[in-house]
Amino acid sequence: MIKRSRLFGNQTRVTFCLPGDVPPGTVSVVGTFNDWQPGRHELVPRRDGTRTVTVRLAPGEYRFRYLATGGVWLDDEGADQVDQYGGRLLI
Repeated sequence: MIKRSRLFGNQTRVTFCLPGDVPPGTVSVVGTFNDWQPGRHELVPRRDGTRTVTVRLAPGEYRFRYLATGGVWLDDEGADQVDQYGGRLLI
């Protein structure tokens, strides 16, 4: 799931959210906004049973995927578009 909140100026706060236990282990969101670097935006467990991470993005187009422990790649159907390259966000 992806939540978006407009901030002052041209920034948008984008929160990436997954269930707390699927997939198991550590999960990072990686994409064009962080040079596809695992661990840079790791999802953190929340009290409501989910895992989230929030990033601030300027207007533009971004590609992303989730990378879990063991090299498991996941896509988010909440993206503006999903194809063989992962999710696409239009901010």
